[in-house]
Amino acid sequence: MDKQQAIRYRGHTALCEIDLPGQKAISDGRVLIIGAGGLGSPVALYLAAAGVGHITIMDADTVSLSNLQRQIIHTTPDIGRLKVDSAREKMTAINPHVEVTAIAGFLSTDNAREIIGSHDLVMDCCDNLATRLLVNDTCIELKKPYVYGAVQRFSGHLYTYTPGKASYRDWFDTSAPVEELPCAINGILNTVVGVIGTLQATEAIKILARTGDLLTDRLLIFDAITMTFTEFPIGKLS
Repeated sequence: MDKQQAIRYRGHTALCEIDLPGQKAISDGRVLIIGAGGLGSPVALYLAAAGVGHITIMDADTVSLSNLQRQIIHTTPDIGRLKVDSAREKMTAINPHVEVTAIAGFLSTDNAREIIGSHDLVMDCCDNLATRLLVNDTCIELKKPYVYGAVQRFSGHLYTYTPGKASYRDWFDTSAPVEELPCAINGILNTVVGVIGTLQATEAIKILARTGDLLTDRLLIFDAITMTFTEFPIGKLS
């Protein structure tokens, strides 16, 4: 770590729970962020600021005006640009030491194993069930941890999967029909996205630095109306 990096990461290295070894582990980390929207925005910004060595951000969409209410990594001049290009620009502006790879496309059964397999950790910041299940199943197969987050209206929830612990299929009934509406239609308080995304980034930093207790086998729910956090235990079905 050179002098500038020592100054940049002083907030972390001053923490006994992270210190120099933890920051080195963060800097050696390879993280995949799936989704450059509402949740992906704070995740990408905080992981870049934290000094994660290599971050891949994946999204096929372009920035639209309705995104700007909650997708804070994008700005008005970015309308029409690929979200991953806009995100990469902001991430490297925060921290030029971070290597950012932008993939303008969708995660699919054809590419999931290769893309996920080349990373240490996956951030599930997507907004559709098919992709969530693909992330879940591929991470289980490859023994990769992932951090899941989802939001709707005034609430959000998250949990962390690590090999051997409960996964998405253990607590979510994937056989039931699910009607998923975009946040712009169904409604979302913008700050809820920030709360859940920031908590996802916190879990990621803890995983990379190998510190603290993770949200494994636990589902954390945030309700902005009552300003409460509620935790539910989740267990493996088999």
